[in-house]
Amino acid sequence: MKQHLALIALLVDDYDKAIQFYTKKLHFELVEDTVMSPEKRWVVISPPGDEKSTSILLAKASNEVQQSQIGNQSGGRVFLFLHTDNIERDLQNLIANNIEIVREKKGETWGTVLVFKDLYGNLWDLIEPIKDLSEEEQHIF
Repeated sequence: MKQHLALIALLVDDYDKAIQFYTKKLHFELVEDTVMSPEKRWVVISPPGDEKSTSILLAKASNEVQQSQIGNQSGGRVFLFLHTDNIERDLQNLIANNIEIVREKKGETWGTVLVFKDLYGNLWDLIEPIKDLSEEEQHIF
């Protein structure tokens, strides 16, 4: 059996505002933006440079319960883990775009990590793994 995680739904309050943030500030690629109905769109974004990555479905909250969870889908824990090939470059991009750094860059035995908030307050780990780690070792964090 072969499987992979294709999409993760991320609750947002406005499609265009979310697209603007993720594509202009984090440089994600807009993979698809299809109108499904007057109120619903199928909006998929993906990190740059990796066609095999899990993509994110930007899902507009459609009721009060969903709206209350925007920015808190993981109960205040880090929600998403973004690997990079150059954490210093990406840190400078976060700073230039006034994106809040929650935990400063820190070296670990498996790589370098920092935590930032997206426009909704979701916490992200930005990780530059040590390049000599096996794929199995890279999946421990």
